[in-house]
Amino acid sequence: MSAFASALSQHPIATQAVGEAAGEILERLDGEGCDLAVCFASTHHVGAFEDIGPALRNILEPRVLVGGTAVAVAGGAHEIEENPALTVFAARLDGATLTPVTLRVQETPDGAALTGWPSLDRPPASLLLFADPFTFPVDAFLQRVNRDLPGLQIIGGLASAAGSPGGNRLVLDDGVVAEGAVGVFIDGGSIEVRTLVSQGCRPIGRPYVVTRAEQNLIEELGGKPAIERLQELAGAASEEERELLRGGLHVGLVVDEHKAEFSRGDFLVRNLLGADESSGALAVGEQVSVGQTVQFHVRDAGAADEDLREMLTGVDADAALMFTCNGRGRHLFTVPDHDAGMVEDLLGPIPLAGAFCAGEIGPVGGRNFLHGFTASL
Repeated sequence: MSAFASALSQHPIATQAVGEAAGEILERLDGEGCDLAVCFASTHHVGAFEDIGPALRNILEPRVLVGGTAVAVAGGAHEIEENPALTVFAARLDGATLTPVTLRVQETPDGAALTGWPSLDRPPASLLLFADPFTFPVDAFLQRVNRDLPGLQIIGGLASAAGSPGGNRLVLDDGVVAEGAVGVFIDGGSIEVRTLVSQGCRPIGRPYVVTRAEQNLIEELGGKPAIERLQELAGAASEEERELLRGGLHVGLVVDEHKAEFSRGDFLVRNLLGADESSGALAVGEQVSVGQTVQFHVRDAGAADEDLREMLTGVDADAALMFTCNGRGRHLFTVPDHDAGMVEDLLGPIPLAGAFCAGEIGPVGGRNFLHGFTASL
């Protein structure tokens, strides 16, 4: 039978933090072992992470241990920013197949090559992935997975404890490394892995079909220069909406065009990078295709709160892993515990562990993407 537990320790000494978190996990699992353990440690514990990973593995004895370091972590309903913290998640997954994976990209005479991909009996259902942003090309990896394994959903994030290569730590079972990516395929059994990506935005104005585009440039929307459509939007906006537009405008790109209507969760939100008044084109942070539907979006604390609340409403879950942007938390909401607290408010006091990431991974419209400013669960 499946069972879940999570624990959070704020003890500044790593060995004590491991003891506190692991002891609480064992107590909540009635002293029995677990199949999967996930751990995230704050920046303060980077120097001790080579000891943290193996110690947790020895105590909890999971079939797979995976995790890494982050600028801040979450546990239960709490988000610990700027202070030492270790968060641990443990699961007994009845009948599920777990396949650990360590991925690297190596240069060869024929170009970059992905190493570490396992031999699988069948296409897996889900991959939990934690990667170093400086040494693993997540965008290119996700594009390849979307092409070659369209049924695989990937959830996770990028380590954020360091601002330069070599400063992050990743753990997989007994191994602790400072590069690449680590993860675990989860497949079969009675467990259902569901994903939710809250992009922290809300749509504004009306959707348009792209009628002319080149690479990441939107040249025409609905037969008019894209910049004219943006000017129309600004002219019809309320003063409050204009303030949001001045604070930062984004473009939502529909991923699956087969729906009759589009709502939250159907758009891949990307930054508006700039405008060219002479050509009327808008540059966005993603490739755009003619015939694709787009809609302008705005982002602020209110929109991010509304988006996550709407996506969590009516959802049932026994446990959660959360990958939230390091630009959220107090930076965005000015109050502590926003995302983790909302999960508890709407889903109940379920076991939860998470990390503040330098990029979040999650599916939108049935394809996997790397995001910013999201909460991916």
